[in-house]
Amino acid sequence: MNGSLQLLMQVTIASWLDSAERCLKEAGVPSARLDAEVLLAHTLKKPRTYLHAHHDDTIDDLRALEIADARLDLRKDRTPVAYIIGHKDFYGRRFHVTPATLIPRPESEDGITLLNELIPATTPLLDLNERLVDIGTGSGVLGITAKLEHPELDVHLVDISRHALNVARRNARQLHADVTLHESNLLKNFPLKVRYIVANLPYVDRTWDDISPELRHEPEQALFADESGLALIYQLIEQTHLNLEEGGHLLIEADPTQHPNIIRRAKENSLHLVTTRGYYIVFRQEA
Repeated sequence: MNGSLQLLMQVTIASWLDSAERCLKEAGVPSARLDAEVLLAHTLKKPRTYLHAHHDDTIDDLRALEIADARLDLRKDRTPVAYIIGHKDFYGRRFHVTPATLIPRPESEDGITLLNELIPATTPLLDLNERLVDIGTGSGVLGITAKLEHPELDVHLVDISRHALNVARRNARQLHADVTLHESNLLKNFPLKVRYIVANLPYVDRTWDDISPELRHEPEQALFADESGLALIYQLIEQTHLNLEEGGHLLIEADPTQHPNIIRRAKENSLHLVTTRGYYIVFRQEA
């Protein structure tokens, strides 16, 4: 669709969605209809349910149509929907995202679920001395969610990217999460002892042949790592003994195929395997 055609014909919600769905299917987008609805609903500042109830309504705002078409072009180029609309939901909360950060994924929610299970099983949190650090925080979803789920925690967000920390800072402010931000290469410049470390570090191996077109739009620094994707995870494991309290827990996200190698390296560094779930591995710091 283009501006001149739109002036000559009436465009309804249904006709725009049908056309957009066809375009996205031709581009190989697997969730073509859903993505079309999300883009149009966001452009019209309406919920998706509005589109279903008003599918025969004409879209009279030419500027809105131009914006919707421009967003459709981005999605045809396989730009992730979250980057186009500027947000992504995680654990029931909305987080701002930009191309400076990874897009939060459903599998990362297991990290919060596991943390929720760990906290009641450990020493009761009687004060703010129980500290959690989120390494490679990106948009801040893990650390901020941990703080909102457990306000008694003293939460710190760490990232090497200032741009990512700016996104995390904005999310913390919008969600009223009292967290502290640090610019650091993993734990190198982080001086504090902690009870919990959560980490979603780069773990994608550049040689993997199933990398989606959408992934190519996300920041390389936050995606790829050497040593078959495990270089940064190994570095963090080797640093952990300096910051993690005895009996404290380390929660790491990685591809399940990488778990055996991570578990072996952790064992060499006095980290005891507690459990695995989905993409997550939980370790406890031994004496």
